[in-house]
Amino acid sequence: MDICFEQASLSYQDHVALQPLSLRLCEARIGVIGLNGSGKSSFARLIKGLVRPSSGRVLLDGLDTVKDAKAVLPLTGFIFQNPANQIILPIIREDVAMSPKSQGLKGSALKEAVEGALAGLGIAHLADRRPHELSGGQLQLAALAAVLVTRPKLVIFDEPTNQLDLKNRARVQAAIDGLQEQAIVISHDLELVASFQRVLVFHQGNLAFDGAAGEAIARYREIARS
Repeated sequence: MDICFEQASLSYQDHVALQPLSLRLCEARIGVIGLNGSGKSSFARLIKGLVRPSSGRVLLDGLDTVKDAKAVLPLTGFIFQNPANQIILPIIREDVAMSPKSQGLKGSALKEAVEGALAGLGIAHLADRRPHELSGGQLQLAALAAVLVTRPKLVIFDEPTNQLDLKNRARVQAAIDGLQEQAIVISHDLELVASFQRVLVFHQGNLAFDGAAGEAIARYREIARS
C-alpha cells in the first residue's frame, strides 16, 4: 500500500500532537519509535482514519482518509495496545467471525474464512476458548486473526509486545514477521523493529529521523539520553 502524508498535522485544542508532516511510505515493514507523547499514536491513528488531520491530508493508495473514509476503512486493520478491549464476543471463534458475517459472508465460506485465519496464526486450538482464559500473547494473536479475516492491505500494531513474557513476545514477533500484509509497528521494543526496512523516530510531535533501523534506533537512544 502507498501511504502518503501531505502536510498532515493533528492538534487537540491548544495541544499540537503532530506537526505538519509530508512523507510517503510503501515498505512492507515500518517501525515507529519514540518517547511517550512523541506523536507515534497520533501518526498511526491518522493512517487508520480514527482521527481527522487538523491540516493537510493523508492518502492510502490515493484515497483520502476523510473524503473517502468508507473506501479507506477496510484497507487497514488496527491492533490496539490492549487487545482484550477489541475482542467483543465471548468466544474467540465468534469474535473472529463477526466482521465477515456483517459483510454478508455465511455458511461454509464463513467457516472456512474463520478457521483459515485462526490456523494461519497457529491458534486453531483456541477457537472455542473465552478471552479471559488466554495469555497476553494469545489475545494478541486472536485480535490479529479477527483483523486478518477481513483481508486488509495494512495492519497497524500499537505496542504489540507490551507486558508480554519472552515466550509470548516471540510468538507475536513471529506472527508479524510472517504476515503477507504490510505492517506498521509502534513500539518501545527496539529489538522488534531492528530488522524492519524503515523506522521512523518521533520526538515532541516532529519526525526526528526516517531511515534504516540501526540508525533510527541510535537516534532514539540519543533522544532518550538527552
